Amino acid sequence: MEVAVYNINGEDTGRKVVLNDDVFARNLEEGNAEHTIYLDVKQYLANQRQGTHKSKERSEVSGSTRKLGRQKGGGGARRGDINSPLLRGGGTVFGPRPRDYRSKLNKKQKALARKIALTSKANDKQIFVVENFTFDAPKTKDFLKIAKNFKVEDKKVLLVFAEPNDNVLLSVRNVPNALMAQAIDLNAYTVLNNDAILLTEGSVEIVNKF
Repeated sequence: MEVAVYNINGEDTGRKVVLNDDVFARNLEEGNAEHTIYLDVKQYLANQRQGTHKSKERSEVSGSTRKLGRQKGGGGARRGDINSPLLRGGGTVFGPRPRDYRSKLNKKQKALARKIALTSKANDKQIFVVENFTFDAPKTKDFLKIAKNFKVEDKKVLLVFAEPNDNVLLSVRNVPNALMAQAIDLNAYTVLNNDAILLTEGSVEIVNKF
């Protein structure tokens, strides 16, 4: 697949770049493409969870252990001490405990999910290839100008570089609906969670090898 290369002004440079069909033009009707995406996104989001949630149970609540009433004849529940879950301020029954939500997914499935996501974006004409660029200094307005040139200023934008670029990163991170990532770090969730993807020419070389 050949696509045009644009400059940061949103103008066609007249050059073309080849996108690997195995990455950007897969047949989405084959196999369980939708289920593969589901598994990868589910694993990615689960791995972001800290799992530090915790509520106090009956034995952990601060309070007297003196029995409040007699065992029989009170006309109510045998609730015991003031830490009972039946009383306000008492412990929680079966509350959340710290746990690890991380899960594993086959590397081949993760790679396939990433290709499916990139193919989906390519089919929707949401991928643009931009010639390599940098900023002389961190300036948010410079990135906003690029987004405006590509008419994606009101969309969620993913900017993909081949390697770290501090000036561009500092210019992008203050924009709420923009994200910068290295090509090697791309995953299905990050790709699908953005409305437009700007790939630099350098990053295309890496993505084509996925």
